[in-house]
Amino acid sequence: MPELSQETERGRAVAPFGVAEVTGPSMVPALQHGDRLLVQYGASVRPGDVVVLRHPFQQDLLVVKRAVERRDGGWWVLGDNPYAGGDSTDYGVVPDELVLGKARFRYRPLPAGQRSPLALVRWAFSAARPLLPDRSASRRLRAR
Repeated sequence: MPELSQETERGRAVAPFGVAEVTGPSMVPALQHGDRLLVQYGASVRPGDVVVLRHPFQQDLLVVKRAVERRDGGWWVLGDNPYAGGDSTDYGVVPDELVLGKARFRYRPLPAGQRSPLALVRWAFSAARPLLPDRSASRRLRAR
Protein backbone atom coordinates (compact mmCIF):
# COMPACT_ATOMS: atom_id res chain seq x y z
CA MET A 1 0.00 0.00 0.00
CA PRO A 2 1.48 3.38 -0.89
CA GLU A 3 2.72 5.24 2.10
CA LEU A 4 3.61 8.88 2.12
CA SER A 5 6.37 10.93 3.65
CA GLN A 6 5.70 12.11 7.18
CA GLU A 7 7.12 15.51 6.18
CA THR A 8 3.91 16.00 4.23
CA GLU A 9 1.94 15.81 7.45
CA ARG A 10 4.19 18.29 9.27
CA GLY A 11 3.85 20.85 6.47
CA ARG A 12 0.07 20.68 6.53
CA ALA A 13 -0.34 23.23 9.33
CA VAL A 14 1.66 25.83 7.38
CA ALA A 15 0.16 25.49 3.90
CA PRO A 16 -2.88 23.81 2.36
CA PHE A 17 -0.63 22.04 -0.18
CA GLY A 18 2.13 19.50 0.33
CA VAL A 19 4.32 17.11 -1.64
CA ALA A 20 4.29 13.37 -1.02
CA GLU A 21 6.22 10.43 -2.44
CA VAL A 22 4.36 7.23 -3.34
CA THR A 23 5.77 3.86 -2.33
CA GLY A 24 4.20 0.54 -3.23
CA PRO A 25 2.13 -0.93 -6.07
CA SER A 26 -1.49 -0.50 -4.95
CA MET A 27 -2.28 2.44 -7.28
CA VAL A 28 -0.64 1.03 -10.43
CA PRO A 29 -1.19 2.00 -13.28
CA ALA A 30 -2.29 5.52 -12.24
CA LEU A 31 0.59 5.97 -9.77
CA GLN A 32 3.95 4.23 -9.76
CA HIS A 33 6.45 3.64 -6.96
CA GLY A 34 8.51 6.84 -6.66
CA ASP A 35 5.89 9.22 -8.08
CA ARG A 36 5.52 12.55 -6.32
CA LEU A 37 2.08 14.00 -5.57
CA LEU A 38 0.90 17.54 -5.00
CA VAL A 39 -1.69 17.14 -2.24
CA GLN A 40 -4.35 19.70 -1.34
CA TYR A 41 -5.26 19.24 2.31
CA GLY A 42 -8.84 19.79 3.35
CA ALA A 43 -10.17 19.67 -0.24
CA SER A 44 -13.66 18.33 -0.74
CA VAL A 45 -13.63 14.74 -1.96
CA ARG A 46 -15.84 13.33 -4.70
CA PRO A 47 -16.10 9.78 -6.02
CA GLY A 48 -13.17 8.97 -8.28
CA ASP A 49 -10.69 11.32 -6.60
CA VAL A 50 -7.26 10.12 -5.48
CA VAL A 51 -7.06 10.85 -1.75
CA VAL A 52 -4.47 10.82 1.02
CA LEU A 53 -5.70 9.28 4.26
CA ARG A 54 -4.55 7.85 7.55
CA HIS A 55 -4.69 4.07 7.70
CA PRO A 56 -7.65 3.19 9.97
CA PHE A 57 -5.64 0.68 12.04
CA GLN A 58 -2.19 2.37 11.92
CA GLN A 59 -2.91 6.07 12.05
CA ASP A 60 0.76 7.02 11.84
CA LEU A 61 0.77 5.48 8.32
CA LEU A 62 -0.41 7.69 5.44
CA VAL A 63 -1.77 5.97 2.35
CA VAL A 64 -3.12 6.99 -1.05
CA LYS A 65 -6.25 5.40 -2.52
CA ARG A 66 -9.13 6.25 -4.81
CA ALA A 67 -12.36 7.39 -3.14
CA VAL A 68 -15.05 5.22 -4.70
CA GLU A 69 -18.27 6.09 -2.92
CA ARG A 70 -19.74 7.76 0.11
CA ARG A 71 -21.20 5.39 2.68
CA ASP A 72 -22.54 5.69 6.21
CA GLY A 73 -19.59 6.68 8.35
CA GLY A 74 -17.17 7.76 5.64
CA TRP A 75 -15.57 6.79 2.33
CA TRP A 76 -15.12 3.43 0.63
CA VAL A 77 -11.62 3.57 -0.88
CA LEU A 78 -9.90 1.20 -3.30
CA GLY A 79 -6.49 0.90 -4.88
CA ASP A 80 -6.35 0.90 -8.67
CA ASN A 81 -4.39 -2.37 -8.58
CA PRO A 82 -6.90 -5.05 -7.46
CA TYR A 83 -4.10 -7.52 -6.63
CA ALA A 84 -2.26 -5.30 -4.14
CA GLY A 85 -4.94 -5.14 -1.41
CA GLY A 86 -4.74 -2.79 1.55
CA ASP A 87 -7.96 -0.88 0.91
CA SER A 88 -11.57 -0.81 2.15
CA THR A 89 -12.01 -4.46 1.24
CA ASP A 90 -9.58 -5.12 4.13
CA TYR A 91 -10.49 -2.41 6.65
CA GLY A 92 -13.96 -1.18 5.67
CA VAL A 93 -15.21 2.39 5.46
CA VAL A 94 -12.68 5.14 6.24
CA PRO A 95 -14.10 7.84 8.54
CA ASP A 96 -14.12 11.40 7.16
CA GLU A 97 -11.65 12.63 9.78
CA LEU A 98 -9.00 10.21 8.47
CA VAL A 99 -9.24 11.54 4.89
CA LEU A 100 -6.64 14.33 4.87
CA GLY A 101 -6.80 15.65 1.32
CA LYS A 102 -6.93 15.14 -2.40
CA ALA A 103 -4.00 14.54 -4.77
CA ARG A 104 -4.13 17.15 -7.55
CA PHE A 105 -0.99 16.54 -9.59
CA ARG A 106 1.46 13.70 -10.25
CA TYR A 107 5.16 14.20 -11.06
CA ARG A 108 7.33 11.27 -12.11
CA PRO A 109 11.06 11.92 -11.48
CA LEU A 110 13.65 11.16 -14.17
CA PRO A 111 14.88 7.56 -13.80
CA ALA A 112 18.56 7.21 -12.90
CA GLY A 113 20.74 6.43 -15.89
CA GLN A 114 18.23 7.69 -18.50
CA ARG A 115 20.31 10.23 -20.39
CA SER A 116 19.69 9.44 -24.05
CA PRO A 117 17.81 12.15 -25.99
CA LEU A 118 14.97 9.76 -26.83
CA ALA A 119 14.58 8.74 -23.17
CA LEU A 120 14.51 12.41 -22.11
CA VAL A 121 11.82 13.23 -24.67
CA ARG A 122 9.69 10.25 -23.59
CA TRP A 123 10.10 11.23 -19.94
CA ALA A 124 9.18 14.86 -20.66
CA PHE A 125 5.86 13.84 -22.23
CA SER A 126 4.89 11.48 -19.41
CA ALA A 127 6.50 12.96 -16.28
CA ALA A 128 3.85 15.40 -15.09
CA ARG A 129 0.09 15.37 -15.32
CA PRO A 130 -2.94 16.37 -13.29
CA LEU A 131 -4.76 13.60 -11.42
CA LEU A 132 -8.29 13.61 -12.73
CA PRO A 133 -11.14 11.73 -11.08
CA ASP A 134 -11.73 8.23 -12.41
CA ARG A 135 -15.49 7.97 -12.69
CA SER A 136 -15.27 4.27 -13.57
CA ALA A 137 -14.19 3.46 -9.99
CA SER A 138 -17.77 3.23 -8.73
CA ARG A 139 -18.70 0.92 -11.60
CA ARG A 140 -15.81 -1.39 -10.68
CA LEU A 141 -17.09 -1.52 -7.11
CA ARG A 142 -20.59 -2.51 -8.19
CA ALA A 143 -19.18 -5.21 -10.45
CA ARG A 144 -17.49 -6.99 -7.51
